[in-house]
Amino acid sequence: MKKNNQKLHRDIQRVFAENARKLLNYKQVASKLGIEDNKGREELLIALKILDREGVIEEIQPGKYVARLKHQFITGRLDMTQRGQGYLVPDEGQDITEDLYISPDYLNTALDGDKVKVQMMGHKISDKQAAEVVEVLERNRTDFVGTLQVNASYGFLVCDDKKMYVDIFIPQDKYGKAKNGDKAIARIVKWTPDDNNPVGEIVDVLGKPGNHETEMNAIVAEFGFPLKFNPETEKEAEKISDKIGKDEIAKRRDFRKILTFTIDPEDAKDFDDAISYEVMKDGTFEIGIHIADVSHFVRPGTQLEKEAYDRATSVYLVDRTIPMLPEKLSNGVCSLRPHEEKLTFSVVVNMNEKAEVLDTWIGKTVIYSDRRFSYEEAQERIESKEGDLASEINILNKLALILREQRFKKGAISFETQEVKFRLDENFKPTDVYVKERKDAHKLIEEFMLLANRKVAEYGSSQLESKKPKTFVYRTHDLPNEEKLKVFSTFAARFGYKVNVESPKNVARALNHLLEEVEGKPEQNVLQSQAVRTMQKAMYTTKKTSHYGLAFEHYTHFTSPIRRYPDLMTHRLLFEYLHGDKSAPQDKYEEACKHSSAMEVKASDAERASIRYKQVEYIKDFVGTTFQGIISGMSEWGIYVEITKFKCEGMLRLTNINDDYYQYDNKNQWIVGQRTGRKFQFGDTLEVVVVSADIIKRQIDLSLLETETMKSFRSKWEKSKGKKSGASKKSGGERRTRRGR
Repeated sequence: MKKNNQKLHRDIQRVFAENARKLLNYKQVASKLGIEDNKGREELLIALKILDREGVIEEIQPGKYVARLKHQFITGRLDMTQRGQGYLVPDEGQDITEDLYISPDYLNTALDGDKVKVQMMGHKISDKQAAEVVEVLERNRTDFVGTLQVNASYGFLVCDDKKMYVDIFIPQDKYGKAKNGDKAIARIVKWTPDDNNPVGEIVDVLGKPGNHETEMNAIVAEFGFPLKFNPETEKEAEKISDKIGKDEIAKRRDFRKILTFTIDPEDAKDFDDAISYEVMKDGTFEIGIHIADVSHFVRPGTQLEKEAYDRATSVYLVDRTIPMLPEKLSNGVCSLRPHEEKLTFSVVVNMNEKAEVLDTWIGKTVIYSDRRFSYEEAQERIESKEGDLASEINILNKLALILREQRFKKGAISFETQEVKFRLDENFKPTDVYVKERKDAHKLIEEFMLLANRKVAEYGSSQLESKKPKTFVYRTHDLPNEEKLKVFSTFAARFGYKVNVESPKNVARALNHLLEEVEGKPEQNVLQSQAVRTMQKAMYTTKKTSHYGLAFEHYTHFTSPIRRYPDLMTHRLLFEYLHGDKSAPQDKYEEACKHSSAMEVKASDAERASIRYKQVEYIKDFVGTTFQGIISGMSEWGIYVEITKFKCEGMLRLTNINDDYYQYDNKNQWIVGQRTGRKFQFGDTLEVVVVSADIIKRQIDLSLLETETMKSFRSKWEKSKGKKSGASKKSGGERRTRRGR
């Protein structure tokens, strides 16, 4: 459709949307659009007929039309695909629950994540109600990372983000210090519906593509996290004293003489939590879960608070941490370092040897950490029963194991996905890839943190249920999606595993049994990953609901305020309510919860992107090598294969499988040859060859190794047909505004 016709169609739809339920003839529409010439009226008549045929409007009487729109306008967030198609996720409180489909021609400059207003188009595409963007209400982002391509008198930034379906036009005087081929950050400064491309300017130069530092900084910027702190934030942090006054200590419960220690990764610098341990006279155990009192230092209204809110979380990449708080706080003042007095907010429980909680106290404290353990050191004491504090650690481990067993009896799910780690040389080049093993020392700390979070949530819930309910922050996790569970059950069956999805309780039991069965097997990673994808995403909210995955009725995040903003919110609310303050405004905290949930997703995506980058860089040395892999996904353009040895995913493009013309059958979830009928399905084991590894695109391309079985299969088919098979697939170039990926 020509651009002028697209605009006319949009204008007509707007007129009918603004005059819902009114019959309009072409003269009335022309008048509202200011069309007075004969040619314009002829085009209008044609457009009305087309829109009637498409089901957007309806001819009720000869020459008189009415809008078929069920809803005049719908607002929501746009979720883009890599193919340039959009889906609107409607805002809450609207009379529509399904996502709406928006074709590339009707995006009207909207980009992934933008808050938009759309109008229904009266027909469906691929079983989805079609809609058109009529207004971009709020940009999700204006800064994009990409590579600058310079022509004679202008340039384009080709964006790294695969969901960014247009290149950004850069005028010659807006290059800044960037040169042709540089990876840079461009900011969109103007984009109207009449322009094919947004106009932008270069705001930062990251370096040459393929360089380690360039690519890592590009990942940070790509997902919307700043590369450095605001100078004002740094100034505020530097002014904070690391000395604790006697007056402050007097306000707190003193644990400085009670045995206290931390257990963290070997390379950790920010220590959020510590455990204190004391045997009481009656033989019970008083266990303190002490959390850095970040809210004491990061006060509302400060630049520190503003930037902590904006970032919402620390980001953990392969080689670095992008902290939520400046180093003075995250690694210094707030970090519970050994042999230093620190301010903490604590949950102190009294437990018997059956791990039954007899009493709970919550309040502000001061501690002195006697010892810093790495996970490896703590694990040695658990296994050997020897070394300093071995007895105390083993008692805590015994209690943690009981708490863990109790959770699983109540229906908790054991999602222990395999975590890929790298060994890097002095130039940050990966020399080895391995899977991090979680042992009892990790689970010990995890169980006591879960206990603290649960106890704080129970207190928050009790405030909510009082005569004057009070706003609180919860970490919630909804029931799994039934359709996704059925698909996963079919997927697991390909490996010979049965998953009962009849009820939520059965699902938890069946998944735990499956995850135990697959441990140590080649299909472990792909099955665990697919199982996680069937689950709903955990989120932050002020609306109290349960946490399905943990089997907790009440749950929150309290234990990591150095690296998570919701924990900081929980600390503030908890302190206020412990001191009898009135309820905080729910709408303000709900908005902060939504923001934090969104930033958590971005941080997780950035972490995965950094892992992906290093996986591609590592496998670059294995181009031409054959590996065994498992089909982990599929789409209309190819098959995703996880290379079992390195736990990384590559793409086997359908156009590169030469024995037939293959197509994706979405209904049956398989790839099928149009002539031979040969099928590729989830879970199939393949022998693949690494063809290429593009570290800039973070992409691995594979080809299929032709095994004797495949040769026999092809030979039989060719013999039955009496000729060699062959297929071709049409392809075509795309405009600058629709870059093929």
